[in-house]
Amino acid sequence: MHDQAGAGAPDNFQRLWTPHRMAYIKGENKPTGTEAGDGCPFDVIPTMSDEDGLIVARGESVYAVLNLYPYNSGHLMVVPYRHVSDYDELSDAEVAELGAFTQKSLRALRKASGAQGFNVGMNLGHVAGAGIAAHLHQHVVPRWGGDTNFMPVVAQTKVLPQLLRDTRQLLADAWG
Repeated sequence: MHDQAGAGAPDNFQRLWTPHRMAYIKGENKPTGTEAGDGCPFDVIPTMSDEDGLIVARGESVYAVLNLYPYNSGHLMVVPYRHVSDYDELSDAEVAELGAFTQKSLRALRKASGAQGFNVGMNLGHVAGAGIAAHLHQHVVPRWGGDTNFMPVVAQTKVLPQLLRDTRQLLADAWG
């Protein structure tokens, strides 16, 4: 056993600190309203450079961006530029491009990271688990055999092996 100053009573647990998650937990920079211009990050991200916004690819009506608080490395979101909250508010063109970008996300993640499976979906509304309910976004989460181990199950912590900027570059290169 070694000194665990500041971590409470000594025990046999190793600590993995993820202080960057506190911003998400506290809801920092979370939109204050439901309208475009109410601080929605999905409205701001497209105004940034690809590198600063973690944008992997841009289309006519949607863009693909890395999740700032990912469930797994390479966790992408496909987001319409237009500020809408529900899938049935999308135009036919937006639905088509959202679908095409979802397919491209799968291909890029397989190419860049060898993903073996995916969780793909939307949480529509706060009660359905949407962190930002006012702006629809589709999650594309890559999965690998054995990627769920004791860390998320016991420690409620996800270990990501790569910096988001590095992951963004790999996926942008694989987007093709």
